[in-house]
Amino acid sequence: MLDKKIKERIIKKFAIHENDTGSSEVQIAILTEEIRQLTEHLKTHKKDFSSRRGLLKKVGERRRLLRYLERENPDSFENLVKRLKLKIAKRYEKKEPLVDEILPEEPLASIVEETAEVE
Repeated sequence: MLDKKIKERIIKKFAIHENDTGSSEVQIAILTEEIRQLTEHLKTHKKDFSSRRGLLKKVGERRRLLRYLERENPDSFENLVKRLKLKIAKRYEKKEPLVDEILPEEPLASIVEETAEVE
């Protein structure tokens, strides 16, 4: 659980507008700090399995919020990831499609005709 003052500082730092307390960016920032604190706690208390379960729930919630933010506002997602210094899994990183995937060199009809001639 975060200290009230720390939570208020995080909200001020990541708020989109003056009265913002629940935007995705703020929620992700709060969850990130909670995850960091729980990780430190678990380094010293290795057998605290209830805290480990809470950590996994927080990580899952943050992952869901990050996916939502990436889908709805990619620019804000990129900015937030940089500010929080998060590592994003390669499967979630945006990959530029190859030109061949967008526009194949040969039309599909010509490929079908060639396979029919071979048979």
